[in-house]
Amino acid sequence: MSQAKIEASDRLIVALDVKTADEAKRLTDQLDGVVSFFKIGIILHTVSGLELAKWLIASGKRVFLDLKFFDIRQTVKEAVARVADLGVTFLTIHGNSAIIRGAVEGRGESDLKLLAVTVLTDLDAADMQQDLGFPVSVEELVLHRARLAVESGCDGIVASPNEVVTIRQTLGRKPLVVTPGIRPRSAAPDEQKRTATPGNAVLWGSDYLVVGRPIRTAREPREAAIAIVREMQSAFHQLG
Repeated sequence: MSQAKIEASDRLIVALDVKTADEAKRLTDQLDGVVSFFKIGIILHTVSGLELAKWLIASGKRVFLDLKFFDIRQTVKEAVARVADLGVTFLTIHGNSAIIRGAVEGRGESDLKLLAVTVLTDLDAADMQQDLGFPVSVEELVLHRARLAVESGCDGIVASPNEVVTIRQTLGRKPLVVTPGIRPRSAAPDEQKRTATPGNAVLWGSDYLVVGRPIRTAREPREAAIAIVREMQSAFHQLG
């Protein structure tokens, strides 16, 4: 499929980082017809379990379950198998090659796509070296983890827009690249450190964009989502 045929509305994932399932349902209702892909993270998962994911799937939506599974290989394998039975589209995992391979085994023959987390978007070089003790740059660690994930059987990775060009140059077009840290030019500053506009992220090689606050906290969430989709679509058309 060429980039020109991609529908941007299929590639925008809205992060449902709210406190209750009712809030999440209201937001999905507001975005009906504009967005059909939603991310459930640890906040919402803690209060709603998997019931919201089941509700979204039953409503014809796609679900990105962002739980960053990180445990011993067998535990991750069994947890992923339970998620695969639900019909979730994307699931995040974290860890070394053994953990990732366990997740791949747990996924089995299902359509579940496994995404490995590289480096969170609120970390920069100082955090990496001073707090976490990694004697490498953010880009080096992202690339190392991305390569490991792909070699271990992951379908893709989660990485900030800042590393997408290097990932594509090294690993090509095969792995899915799902990109958080998306901030329209009009967005207020926040704790995210490695960010880009929706258009730039697409032009640099991101397949899917994850957007939370710029939509969720907008005065008109639906209009905010429409604007982001339009910017993404323009970028996909430029790629041809």
